[in-house]
Amino acid sequence: MSCLGVLFGCSLMMSLLSGWGCASSSASSPLLTRHLFDSIFLHKDDPACPAKDFYTYDSFVQASRCFPRFGRTGSLTTRKREIAAFLAQVSHETTGGWATAPDGPYAWGLCFKEEITPQSDYCDSTNSQWPCSPAKSYHGRGPIQLSWNYNYGPAGRALGFDGLHNPEIVSNNSIISWKTALWFWMTEQNPKPSCHNVMVGQYLPTNQDLAANRTPGFGLVTNIINGGLECGIPNDGRVNDRIGYFQRYANIFNVDTGPNLDCQYQKSF
Repeated sequence: MSCLGVLFGCSLMMSLLSGWGCASSSASSPLLTRHLFDSIFLHKDDPACPAKDFYTYDSFVQASRCFPRFGRTGSLTTRKREIAAFLAQVSHETTGGWATAPDGPYAWGLCFKEEITPQSDYCDSTNSQWPCSPAKSYHGRGPIQLSWNYNYGPAGRALGFDGLHNPEIVSNNSIISWKTALWFWMTEQNPKPSCHNVMVGQYLPTNQDLAANRTPGFGLVTNIINGGLECGIPNDGRVNDRIGYFQRYANIFNVDTGPNLDCQYQKSF
């Protein structure tokens, strides 16, 4: 296994601490430096943001070590584009921005660490594989807003926490919070491909995908994350917000966004 050097510019001594290959490192000349991270998320630690001081660069780096393929697959352009796409999606999920916000609406990612007014406890009581715990809520938490018992359960099993009995840890532990977002990004959930495979060109559409116009690109990642509510709708504001973040971050990384930014003509999974 090679090191995380392309993402964090390091020379690593690898030690497999878990099934995800967590490793220790010392970084130099990284693609995503602390300075760049802070310049992307200009307002994440504003007093008005409930997640103030929660989503730290150090926590992100530590969580990323457990996903050695993230930001390390394909050409340098592909690697930068994947990082930009991931940060764009989590920014939309946690945004505190508005149209006339200081520095623009796309400078306000990572402002929230959990859903403020959940409409339910997000318990699918028909799911016997991942049964809900009494009085627990599986509302959106973390950078990707992990939701539902059938996501908390597998995430916890993969990452080493009790997602069904202690879902609150996703909004209480910064490293675990970042890990859940990266786990969702990297994990295929049939029939959905992983966001990672889509962004690095390893997505192979099935006949059903082709019939549903699920073409490779950032729009398909949006479909994976929230297609049931946002895709198949012309000019949806939520989709446009995700695209706005991606365009800003791709520009910062000096890469193009690639094709198929939206999912307005795609059927959801």
